Parts: sequence; structure tokens; C-alpha cells
Amino acid sequence: MPDIIQLLPDNIANQIAAGEVIQRPASAVKELMENAVDAGADEIKLIVNDAGKALIQVIDNGRGMSETDARMAFERHATSKIKSIDDLFTIKTMGFRGEALASIAAVGQVELKSKRDEDETGVFIEIENSQVIKQEPIAVPTGTSIAMKNLFFNVPARRNFLKSNAAELRHIVDEFIRVAMSFPEIFFSFSSNGQQVFHLEKGSLKQRIVQILGNSYAAKLVPVQEQTDYMNIYGFVGKPETAKKTRGDQYFFVNNRFIKSAYLNHAVMNAFNEMIAKDSFPMYALFIDLDPSQVDINVHPTKQEIKFEDEKIVYAFVQSAIKHALAQFSITPTLDFDLDASIQSLDAVSKPFTDEKKSTASSSSLYNTFTKKHQSHFIESKSDLKHWKDFYEKPGQQGNSFKPQDETSEFQQLHPTTSYKPQTENLIQLHNSFIVVQTDKGYYLVNQQNAHERILYERFALAVEGKPIATQQSLFPATIELAAADAVLLKELLPDMNHLGYLLEPFGNNTFVIQGTPADVSQGSEKTAIEKMLEQFKHFSSDLKYSKREKLLRSLALQQSIKSGTSLTDKEMIALIEDLFNCDTPNSTANGKPTYLEFKKEELDKMFGR
Repeated sequence: MPDIIQLLPDNIANQIAAGEVIQRPASAVKELMENAVDAGADEIKLIVNDAGKALIQVIDNGRGMSETDARMAFERHATSKIKSIDDLFTIKTMGFRGEALASIAAVGQVELKSKRDEDETGVFIEIENSQVIKQEPIAVPTGTSIAMKNLFFNVPARRNFLKSNAAELRHIVDEFIRVAMSFPEIFFSFSSNGQQVFHLEKGSLKQRIVQILGNSYAAKLVPVQEQTDYMNIYGFVGKPETAKKTRGDQYFFVNNRFIKSAYLNHAVMNAFNEMIAKDSFPMYALFIDLDPSQVDINVHPTKQEIKFEDEKIVYAFVQSAIKHALAQFSITPTLDFDLDASIQSLDAVSKPFTDEKKSTASSSSLYNTFTKKHQSHFIESKSDLKHWKDFYEKPGQQGNSFKPQDETSEFQQLHPTTSYKPQTENLIQLHNSFIVVQTDKGYYLVNQQNAHERILYERFALAVEGKPIATQQSLFPATIELAAADAVLLKELLPDMNHLGYLLEPFGNNTFVIQGTPADVSQGSEKTAIEKMLEQFKHFSSDLKYSKREKLLRSLALQQSIKSGTSLTDKEMIALIEDLFNCDTPNSTANGKPTYLEFKKEELDKMFGR
């Protein structure tokens, strides 16, 4: 039997190794930009075509390379940043420790132009499939330009797994922002397919944050600054009112390197405890400086996950620094009853809690059920509330409110999940949130927001399948300016949004003109509707089981539905109930929340002992 183990050829070994470093175009962008920063550049330009699949080019005015260095840079494990094993644990630079350029040369066609200030001519090198095809002197300005063309041209399987151009461009924007935010003293520009996406002048950290995240943050940033012998923290957090339903605007940097840390994010969330809603996320851009020997950045190939020598100290420091910053700027949780004057006039607030009322309250079974210790497993047997269990029996068991009737009506055949036909006379709205709808054998308690969400979802689903919603043309078209990442996202959604009644046109520099909206979006609220839709869309983005179109439908339905607390006229309630029970699935939203609960008359009689 011949021997079967053999060494891989260098070009194949490089392609395998490249999989760790270059997973998509954004990975190459990150590595090339970080190398430009390490080269001491104060001007860095990023140019991409076809979302980086056709071209990724980074041009800098850094110190440049000699002819020998330029050639050596593409060898595996070649680096200027590590000379001994100790250097690996005290790293202050950005690049990939000798793997990045070799990996890029293994999966793309690379052209390098570089010149040092002291050299008369620069060097031009062309590499393909890890092989040098051309090397010659060239006249270029001081600095380096690296262009990577046709990513994964020699690994077609990898290329086929890339996402759509819009999705890949969003990843590139994310990586660009992470590097650009770390170094506000450097000029950055970014253009895609000949159009400028970012033009970031040198300035302060606050100016850079506003340049990237938008002018809406200009007056809503709270500075964070604490210094100790062990570590320093500085940066900005957004005021509580800037909190969003998505995690997008959250940046942690350790020694100027972007990191992802659920542990430190938890520290920030704790600092904002009781200031923002539980399902909201604050904006922050926080920089932690500490001795490189106290942190291990080599636990993950992309260096985005790191380990601290003492995590608990860092956690406590981050949390206390943010709390201190918010307290300094008088941002503390308060109960402000002035927001709703009607609260002050309620009996519970305006009238004293007399001894008689105390006695009545404390003698009730409900009070006893929830005030005696160790009673949780006795609640059903000791409480007068046990008959509520009947409403939650499994299908087919006694007391189930959704048990099918023997005599199946035409309405039930159309809506098998609904027991009785609703009556639209004498509808009652409770707490501006619920609608009581009488039926032949009881009543439905309809949640108006969930009901409207179901109606809108089915309407939108029909629209994208070929029955577009009518567009109301704007007499005076409004413009909306978005953050770059959101602008890329909106461009991706435009075709489907046109079917849903939104007529939007790109106007350059992350701005869109709103030429028309659906008829039910009131004039003047178009920008808010679109911004909220994007936030909601990003809220669904982590759920991979939904398609892009499905996320859009759910986002719009959730965002445009009538909110709890909205008073409805009789006519509006009738329309809502009729539309709900004409839906294919009237009993739940697309996300599985019930639109109504059913109460039978016989169960009501049973509650009152009749």
C-alpha cells in the first residue's frame, strides 16, 4: 500500500487558511483599513464596486513600503508587528498578525502600489492565486494602494454563498464605521459604485459620532470620562430618549479595537435600569484603555471577541462610569405625573385610603391569596378565582371556549377557529384598548392593536403578491435623511415598499424623497413612519427563519397598527371588527399574539353561580 498522507500545495493551504480571515468582502475591508491605520495614515479612502465582489480598494497616505517589504507582505505569517512571543500579548496595533494579506492574495486578484517618502519610485505588484504575476517600479505618491478584484474568483463555491449586494454592502458599512469611529483624527471616505457613502472630516469623537449616526444625536449625547490607575473609559452614551428597539448603535472599543461583549453590554443596560423600557437599547460608543497585558485579543480569528484578566473589575467600572455620567447631567429616573393630568384626579390618588376601605380590601380572597407566604401552590384551591381555569383547558376538555358546536354555521365553515359570528351592533370600547363584541352565545374581547395588526398583515401580503396598495401622492414631497447603514437597507426594500404604497426615490448622500405614501399614513408623519418601520425591521433581522419580505410585512403591520390608548368612533370599531373577521386567520397576529379572547354566556353564568 502506498503512503497516502501528503503536504498540501501552498496555494491550496492558503485558500483553506483564508477561510478563517476572509469570510466575505467586509472581512477584507476590515483588514485593509486596519493596515492603513497601522501605517500611520491620516487620510484613508475606501472604494468598492458590486458590494466588494468586483473591487475593494483602500488608498492611504501612510509611510508606504519598500520593494522588499511589499513583496514579503503577501507571504504567510509575515508581519512587522511581532518579533517575539511576548509581543503577541502586548499588541497595540490593529492588523491580523501576518495572515490578512496572504489570505486576500489567496482568494482574489490583488494589485499593490506603494512608496516610501524617502524612495524616488514606488513598487507595483500584481498577485493572483498567491502567485506574483508582475513586479515593477512605478511613479506613485507616498503611501499604499491595495486593490482586490474578483473576490473568491478561484473558489466559486464560496462566492455562491455570498448574500445579495445590499446585504454584503451593509456588512461593509458596519466594518467601515467601526474603524472610522475608532480614529476621529483620521480622514475617511467611502464610495460604492461611484457614489459617495461617507465623507468624514478629521475632528473630535463627538463630531465623528454625529457624522456617522446622524444629526439627531447632536444634542443628545452624554459624555463619559473616568480615569483610574488600572483603566480609563471615555466616550458617549445617548440620553434615555434616544433608546431604540434594536441594538444597532452600540459600539465598544478596547484599546481602539472594536469588540463584541454581551457581558459589558449587560453592564451598560444595568446602568440604564429604570430609565428606558426593558425591550429598548441605549446608544453608546465607549472606549476602554488598559494595559494590553490585561487583555487577550487572540481568542477569536477576527479579534472581535476578547478576554479580560479581571472581567468583574471592568464590568463594575463601566457600569459606575455610565451611572456617574448620567447623574452628572441630571438624567435620573423620575415619575412625572404632569404627563397625564387625569391621573391626579383619579379616586385612588385624590381620596384618602380610609380604615373602612383598608378593612374591605384586606378581607377579600384576592388579597389573602397574594399576601400569605408559601401559598403559591394553594392559589387554585383556596381562591375564588379557580373557575378561571376553565378558560384555559386543552381543546376537547370540558370548559374549552373554542370547542366546535354541533350545528356548524356558514360563518364557522369559513372561520373554523371562531365559534360564533360577531354582532357589530352596540360595540363597547374599554380603556381605549379593547372592544367588547357580543355573539349569539357570549362575547369576544378584542385587542384593537393586535386585531389591526392582523388586518394590515393580510392586506400587505396581498399587496406584494400582485394587488398593490394605492399611493397617495405628496403635494409637497418630504425628504428623509438616514444613517448610511439604514440608507443601504432602505434601498434594498424599495421594490417591495412600492407595492405597499410607498413611493420613495434616492436623492443622493443617504437622502430619499418621499413622493407618495399609503392613504392611511397622514401627511406630515411620513418620515416618522419610515424611520419606525426600519427600526422594527432591524428588530426582526436576527430571526433567520423570516425572509426579507416577511420581515417587511410584519414590521409595517406592527408599526402602522392602531396603538392601545387610541379612542375609536363607532364607525371605526365596526370597520375594524368586520375586517378582522374577514381575515383568513382572524384569531392571532402574524407573531402569534391573540387578537381576541372568547367568553361564553354559560361560563359567565357559572362565575356568578347561575
